[in-house]
Parts: sequence; structure tokens; C-alpha cells
Amino acid sequence: MIKDTQNGLLVTIKISPNSRTNEIIKTETETKIKITAQPIDGKANKGLVEFLSKKFRIPKTSIQIVKGETSKEKTVLFITSDDDKINLLKETL
Repeated sequence: MIKDTQNGLLVTIKISPNSRTNEIIKTETETKIKITAQPIDGKANKGLVEFLSKKFRIPKTSIQIVKGETSKEKTVLFITSDDDKINLLKETL
């Protein structure tokens, strides 16, 4: 699910921690992100934010996990008003 908000873009993703590589896998029904970090002490969440920050060139402080801190299903808020970045996010995720 991708939803526009006043602050930016809200995206629902499924995370797969402890993977070999960091990558985004998009299917018709969901977006899955593989992260190399382990799901211990919030490392996977931190790894997810760092990966998304580098991938989309958005500051880490502008990416917030708003739902699913301890779950594999997460809702992530990308705080940006840049139309190019929003379009890239929508295409990729």
C-alpha cells in the first residue's frame, strides 16, 4: 500500500532480515525488502532506514517507521515534498 499524506509518502512493506544482500523485491501484491542486518535490538530497523536512505537519497531523519517496530510488516513514512523522489518511491515500491 502506498498512500500520499501531508508530510510525504506512507508505504507498507514486508521486511526479511538476516538476508545475504540488501534488495527490494516488488510483486503484484506486496513490496518485500531484504536486509542483511539481524533482527536483534532494532538492528534490522536501523538497517532498513539506512538502506532506504542510500537507495532513494533521502536523509535518515526523513524516514520513520510509524508502525511495526517489532513486526516483519512495517509502515514507513518518507517525509519529502520532492515530486521526483515521490515518483521514484512510487515506481520502486
